[in-house]
Amino acid sequence: EKTLAKFQAPPLPPEMSRKIQSYLDIRAPGLGILSRDKKKLFFGWGITGTAQVFRLDQPKGFPVQMTGGEDQTSMQEITPDGRWIILSRDRNGEENPGLYLQSVDGGPLKKIQHKEKVQTFFSFVTKDGKYIYYRANDVKADSFAVYRYNIASGSSELLFSQDGYWFISDYQEDGRMILSRAITNTAAEHFEWIPDTKKLEPIIGQNEKEDYSIRYTATEGNYLVLTNKGTDFKRLYQWNKKALKPVTAVLKWDVDSFTTSPDRQIVVYSVNEGGTTRTHAISGKTWKKIDFPEFPGADHVIAGDFSFDSQNIMLGVVTATGPRTSYSYNFKTGLQTQWVLPGSPEVDTRNFARAKLEYYTAKDGTKIPMFVRRPPQCEGAKLEKPCPVVVHFHGGPEAQSVAGFSVMAQMFVDEGIIFVDPNVRGSDGYGKTWIHLDNGPLRLNVIGDIEDAAISIKKNWTVNGIAPKVGIMGWSYGGYSTLIGMTKFAGSYDAGVSLVGMSNLITFLQNTAPYRRQLRIPEYGDPEKDKEALEKLSAMTYLNQIKAPLMIIQGATDPRVPVGEAIQIHQALQKKGIPSQLIIFADEGHGTGKRSNRVFELGHSVNFMKQNLK
Repeated sequence: EKTLAKFQAPPLPPEMSRKIQSYLDIRAPGLGILSRDKKKLFFGWGITGTAQVFRLDQPKGFPVQMTGGEDQTSMQEITPDGRWIILSRDRNGEENPGLYLQSVDGGPLKKIQHKEKVQTFFSFVTKDGKYIYYRANDVKADSFAVYRYNIASGSSELLFSQDGYWFISDYQEDGRMILSRAITNTAAEHFEWIPDTKKLEPIIGQNEKEDYSIRYTATEGNYLVLTNKGTDFKRLYQWNKKALKPVTAVLKWDVDSFTTSPDRQIVVYSVNEGGTTRTHAISGKTWKKIDFPEFPGADHVIAGDFSFDSQNIMLGVVTATGPRTSYSYNFKTGLQTQWVLPGSPEVDTRNFARAKLEYYTAKDGTKIPMFVRRPPQCEGAKLEKPCPVVVHFHGGPEAQSVAGFSVMAQMFVDEGIIFVDPNVRGSDGYGKTWIHLDNGPLRLNVIGDIEDAAISIKKNWTVNGIAPKVGIMGWSYGGYSTLIGMTKFAGSYDAGVSLVGMSNLITFLQNTAPYRRQLRIPEYGDPEKDKEALEKLSAMTYLNQIKAPLMIIQGATDPRVPVGEAIQIHQALQKKGIPSQLIIFADEGHGTGKRSNRVFELGHSVNFMKQNLK
């Protein structure tokens, strides 16, 4: 408690707090799920300060709040009889969510399962409305078992339990399921579970370590598979356990996700076009193109859930100058219906900076893509001096920075700071070769992409012989990138803000949650076999080199990057007399979920960069 009190967030200047508050009032609602009669929409929204569930009784109507309190609550599904909504609720960012039922009319929650230090995840509800299937790591902390919950009796039955990170990819009404075991963050093995024998029959991916996502099709014995096996980019294929037959065309981009209608007659898939999203529909029988709406000027069109009768799908539309807007689309009539009206009180989002795709060159000549958002005064050729720059590295590490609407980026742009989002080697969205270039000890070959961003910016964005000051920041792996940029590549950046970042990859792998460790080791390396490489890749190894001011922000209950990662580097810097600031949120985990904490997190990040880059 003394440690938490010592490192609690200090007050913000009132004007900064007010501005952050205004921006946090801009909240895009979740896409939501239509009621069975399609007359109501249930959706998630953070308008109260934490994620909660709301109901609309008609398009563009007044939202009825269904859940409340400070625990983040999310919408999972509606039971086929239309009586219950299925909810997931977490406490204090611990990432140990539980499952609940609530009447569609509102009222108290009915617990399905919520156990301390256990993750319980919804999988599906049967079409007859009798059973809810879920998975939980309550048998072993590093493995997930599969359960069936009887809604009428309120009892759960253990169906499957084996070592491994298991999840349900799809199911059939006769009780068969596609059970998938994750091998890495991108690779999985897929099996069919037979209820009569309770045995697993291999489908695809056994002993391959390939990236496969899979669902049943409308044709018995066939599967729909998304994979990049044999190619650099992911495509959709038919699979009959003998051969992969292409369903989508050869593209220079990934088909990054797909979903099928409940009757399996429609397939909707999204293509990641270098940081923008285009969505398409095809027949689940013939694979021929189906009419699908286009939204000119949108950076992303995102597919959500189908309605129970397969006629409608929810869509999210994102532009650079407004929060995401949700629509339902009817495949039979072609009707698009806007449901929730997003709000932006006291802010004119039409003035938000648009992300421009640019590139910088690494030392080995590789072109690294980056999205750049510039303040108006930092555009053009008549600048007298350079604008300061903040380089934001994404998490994952397999995530991807994208174009579109960004309140967080605009907070920096409004302060006259150019905001840069690179997609260094190891990022998603640029093919299989690119995403695997940083696996294990290979990371040593590409970690210099972090330094090269600053070198390139200072060289190429110089004005009148003056190089810009450049800051670095990021969450999770982006926080790790920040710490590496400030230590191993000291001198490249003039200030850094590391949020929930790993300071030592060895202690991180030793102390992260057991269910994550098995998936993180293939990505970063084995703490014993690859110890030397992990030490070379850890910020703690290079503390003597740090030169610029550093802020560290962390949640006390973080199961992914334990709070010790922040404390150990802060203490080491203090002993060496190197200035650093540490903020710990007592009631948060891997990032902030509560509005008040989010204000402090973003406000101090912006303020720190203003003070040290201008």
